[in-house]
Amino acid sequence: MPVLRALPGALLCWAALLGPGAACLAADVAAEAAAAAKPAPAEVGLWQTISDKTGKPEGYIRITLVGDELRGVIERGMPGDDPNELCTKCPGERKNQRKIGMTIITGLHRQDDRWGGGEILDPDNGTLYRCRIRAVDSGRKLEVRGYVGISLLGRTQTWRRAE
Repeated sequence: MPVLRALPGALLCWAALLGPGAACLAADVAAEAAAAAKPAPAEVGLWQTISDKTGKPEGYIRITLVGDELRGVIERGMPGDDPNELCTKCPGERKNQRKIGMTIITGLHRQDDRWGGGEILDPDNGTLYRCRIRAVDSGRKLEVRGYVGISLLGRTQTWRRAE
């Protein structure tokens, strides 16, 4: 069936009606393999947070791609931090939840060369900020901008890739 190999997936399935039924299955498998082979965005990974006030490391955030959305979860703190520390100032369902394992970045979607439109939670003071992020320095650093209202009214942290 050399002709079927050159056909797009939808045509391949129609062509399968005329030939062996395995052609549609092969097209589905090929489509899934192509989607799985798509490289993850540079922003995905484990990042060491750096305070914009002190310049010192504060913890580790794991950023993952869920569908077309980036999310960030506190993976661990720094040596000496209490792993059972609660977010006593957090709003809603996050109030009094453990900081480790807490999702603090949600709703980020691709916007040209960055991800935006989402929120980031500061677990130290319980404040939710609008958020945008982008990988810089060949993916070795992550610029994280949190703001209220417009981006000019905010602050930027630069995180370092941990893995």
